[in-house]
Amino acid sequence: MQPTVRVREIRKSFGTLQAVDGVSFEVYPGEIFGLLGPNGAGKTTTIRMLMGILHPDAGQVEVLGQAPIQVRERVGYLPEERGLYPNLKVLDILTYLAQLKGRPKAWARERAEALLARVGLAERAHAKVKELSRGMQQKVQLLAAIVHDPEVCVLDEPFQGLDPVNLQLVKELLLELKAAGKTIVLSTHQMNQVEALCSRIALINRGRVVLYGELARIQQTYAANVVYVHASSPLPELPMVRRYREHNGMYYLELPPEVSSQQLLRTLVQAGVEIQAFQVGRLPLEDIFVRVVQGEGQHAPS
Repeated sequence: MQPTVRVREIRKSFGTLQAVDGVSFEVYPGEIFGLLGPNGAGKTTTIRMLMGILHPDAGQVEVLGQAPIQVRERVGYLPEERGLYPNLKVLDILTYLAQLKGRPKAWARERAEALLARVGLAERAHAKVKELSRGMQQKVQLLAAIVHDPEVCVLDEPFQGLDPVNLQLVKELLLELKAAGKTIVLSTHQMNQVEALCSRIALINRGRVVLYGELARIQQTYAANVVYVHASSPLPELPMVRRYREHNGMYYLELPPEVSSQQLLRTLVQAGVEIQAFQVGRLPLEDIFVRVVQGEGQHAPS
């Protein structure tokens, strides 16, 4: 299968600042790909080069086999900086934006109406953007990126400002796009959503890719000694545990390499802890993110 997005050794500097320094990755049809990084890592600059807004100083970006500027009508973009016309009606603005991408007006209006119904905004189709809540505006902004039915979607923080119900709705919409064979590049700081949606990721830090590959493999690489314990009584002090978190009786424990999960289990049983569940698990992506950015870990294989 040929990638729909191919980024090869791109570099971009602004004066003395090297914002992007040799970033490479590929994204395939029917994939939700996580493009991650801390603030200031070069992620947004990479996205802008992917969209043809900026041109790399070196390297190459291909989208659908061509330069980004040649395929803009086939790409949808949700930018970091939000921008909707506040005094226009929701249906009118979505129809207009689809027309800008070359869609006939009748098709664009029908498509916009269907999408608004899909996200529970059919009754607000004729409301002005400024009359909507922040969460509603966020959903409209997302629809603006996909209303023309693009083959590639580049989404920067699509979950921003959404309550749990609408968060789930947007996730379902993204999975529908994936099932339809769309290519989705997803950038977000919500690592739990990345874990739920993405099969592969690239983590950028200081302008370089420091993690790239299958998410499951990356988590396996970093999860040598992670255990989840559900106990009906508090855990005793455990010097063998490197770090832990607790929520409603569920403990997340990270052990140093020299301590096995079996050793932990024996220690808990000997201490009289009432264990309801004991499971060797994966290190959460959020913890891997922090560890790599802070320089604790080694690069995972691609």
